[in-house]
Amino acid sequence: MSSSFRTRLRSGERLIAPLVTLNSPAAVELLSEVGFDWLFIDAEHSPLDTAQMQALMQAAAPTPCVVRLSASDEMHVKRALDIGAAGIIAPQVNSVEHAQRIVQYAKYAPAGQRGMGIARAHRYGLRVREYLQNANDDTAVIVQAEHRDAVAQIEEIVRVEGVDGVLIGPYDLSASLGRPGNVDHPDVREAIGRVRKACLSANLPIGIFGLTADAVKPYIEDGFTMIVVGVDTVLLANASSALITAVRAIQPHSPVETR
Repeated sequence: MSSSFRTRLRSGERLIAPLVTLNSPAAVELLSEVGFDWLFIDAEHSPLDTAQMQALMQAAAPTPCVVRLSASDEMHVKRALDIGAAGIIAPQVNSVEHAQRIVQYAKYAPAGQRGMGIARAHRYGLRVREYLQNANDDTAVIVQAEHRDAVAQIEEIVRVEGVDGVLIGPYDLSASLGRPGNVDHPDVREAIGRVRKACLSANLPIGIFGLTADAVKPYIEDGFTMIVVGVDTVLLANASSALITAVRAIQPHSPVETR
């Protein structure tokens, strides 16, 4: 039996994913075929609804999908896990209390208070007992550090039982520090360094998002293992733009003169 996404994450394995925003099962199926370790399905900054995300997960199987919630509350945690997500990414977790609530929502008793329902995760009732036996061990709970308040409490947040990783949102973090979009500003780098130090101290995986390989390279070199790189829309736009530019640059041979 293959290891769960959570097991691989906690082991320190480098796991690479693109950010998925398009409601396209075919696109997700393609992304799952090219070698990504997991798929980051973004419910926070995309129009994807629950039924659409379930269809994406069905197309991606067996590649694990992790959902960034549109809101870090009980209902959204429950829905993401019931449709078969391998884990959740909770945005804007800025306190220990919030991190503790997220864990409670994601875990069945006695570790938490997740509600029980029959859905895709349980194979529509066919594997309820098996799912309940393994769900707490297999479900990844990842919190995002993307605000100065999260950085201020990060040493305590990383010690919350049941948190499996911290994902830095560099752009939102830069905005909260008064440096919107300037992810290379010393203030932003200092904040990221503090989160990294706290995660290393707690032996907790740390991740980050970047648009390109060059953007995530220094973080991989610094020991970040949860790597979100590229966005489906941007990948499509960049590849298409490069293709049309290359084709338009091709010049025809000079016509052969005839007498």
